[in-house]
Amino acid sequence: MEPRKTRLGILGAGTMAATHAVAYAAMADVEVVGVSARDVGKAAAVAGACNATPAADACALIADAGLDAIDICLPSAIHPQFVIAALERGKHVFCETPMALTLDEATAMRDAARKAGRLLQVGLLMRSIGAYRHLKAAVAAGTHGRLLSLSTWRLGSYLRPGAPDHKAHYGDPTTELMTFDFDVANWLMGRPARLAASGNGEISALLSYADGCSATVVASGLMPAGAPFRVGFRALFEQAVLELETVFEEGPPRNTFTIASGGSASRPVPLPPLNPYEVELRHFIDCVRGEADPALLDAEHAIAALVLSLATQRALATGKQVDLGA
Repeated sequence: MEPRKTRLGILGAGTMAATHAVAYAAMADVEVVGVSARDVGKAAAVAGACNATPAADACALIADAGLDAIDICLPSAIHPQFVIAALERGKHVFCETPMALTLDEATAMRDAARKAGRLLQVGLLMRSIGAYRHLKAAVAAGTHGRLLSLSTWRLGSYLRPGAPDHKAHYGDPTTELMTFDFDVANWLMGRPARLAASGNGEISALLSYADGCSATVVASGLMPAGAPFRVGFRALFEQAVLELETVFEEGPPRNTFTIASGGSASRPVPLPPLNPYEVELRHFIDCVRGEADPALLDAEHAIAALVLSLATQRALATGKQVDLGA
């Protein structure tokens, strides 16, 4: 007898929902039952990628007693109401990042998961990208000595009038962009002791740690409208430096991942070709099936990243360093 398929619904019909639908369609042990969005035509386009039924009523999909899980790819501001509703209906939930825009909302979502005894996993995508996983492994093993500093950047144009994504997909850079890299910093270096920030539209946050190490997280919505979206990091170890640059243009993103150590010139770091969305969602499904450790994408990590986003907002508003109590 074949094992029972994990049955789920997707809320949302944008690019991210479509990406998730394609990933689930490749999993033989998953059935996407429905895709819900206010625009049923857009829902139908996403549903077609995974042989699901389009629907306009998200509440009805959440209430479907035959579903195991709900995948939420809605605008960040309305994540809490749908996440909590799904949890209260006994569903496991995958929620895209940022999970919420306020700490009270985020903790309410976590508490709802605990009360319901269900999983709340968050799309902390960097943890599923090959270069970041390689970096995490190097830090954990001490391969290149201690990690001394980390610099990350996430550079877009969405705050520029006329940009292709002008305010369509993102809100405040501190949450919509920096949250991903704050999670990376927490994952690699632990909780910082202090945070300082500056900028407006292009924001820099400096994280200082009790052991003297540091991390700099930069996010911009002010790149020229024609400039491609760029993401990357520079990780400086005692004995090496690892650098990643990812450029999003037409087609798949273009990656350059290198290492330099000792007197040797920079050289490419080979990585297996993996789709991080497939890796991330496969992990979620395995957690729902009790076959993987849910700690990797647990909501607590998303809350910790949100704390740094909100600390950045305070530092920008007051012009003062924020003591994080680490």
